Amino acid sequence: MTTAIVGVGNIGAALARNLVAGGESVLLAGRGAARAAAIADELGPLARAASVQDAITDADAVVFTVWLDAMRELIPQVAPLLEDKVVLDPSNPIAFDEKGQIVRSLPEGESAGSVVAALLPKNAHYVKAFGTLAAEVLAASANRTPRRAALFYTTDDESAAATAERLIRTAGFDPVKAGGLADAGRIESPGGDLHQHGSGGEVVDLAQATAAVHDAGN
Repeated sequence: MTTAIVGVGNIGAALARNLVAGGESVLLAGRGAARAAAIADELGPLARAASVQDAITDADAVVFTVWLDAMRELIPQVAPLLEDKVVLDPSNPIAFDEKGQIVRSLPEGESAGSVVAALLPKNAHYVKAFGTLAAEVLAASANRTPRRAALFYTTDDESAAATAERLIRTAGFDPVKAGGLADAGRIESPGGDLHQHGSGGEVVDLAQATAAVHDAGN
């Protein structure tokens, strides 16, 4: 199996390193071709740099590790290539005010997940995943011992769920489903109670994550 990572910033690079460490083949694409090539060289034979179009075409799953506004521009341009693909979305509805403070970029009650899902072709398989931890924490928490860290995901699609669980495990975490698309806001920042920044910065294990999902449902 091969996963395309579109966007080679901090989250994309951390995820690529985690997946390759777990044995996944990755295709790296982004605005900075030189950065994608450098990361691919660093990661060895399981990683390759490619154009965005080639990365999507040649991959089984696609992770868009770019800002939500960039996704709004990019996905319509590549939508035909995403048909029948599993699309993983780690985006968060964040912007910065004039003081550099994080603020919501969407109205309360509207998730980045709902925005991204609406951009995709109807036969794409959407899942919100890999956006609940900051990049440095995503890098440092993979394959944690003695108890693995957990990563939440949300989806209404069984195929997307299976792929998300496989990739989360490959990246060195335990997967925990937090609901469907309607629940995507719970694992987004700002405001999501299951996002790292909504839970006091805590990185939870499987038991803690499962309890958090269950407790909120009662």
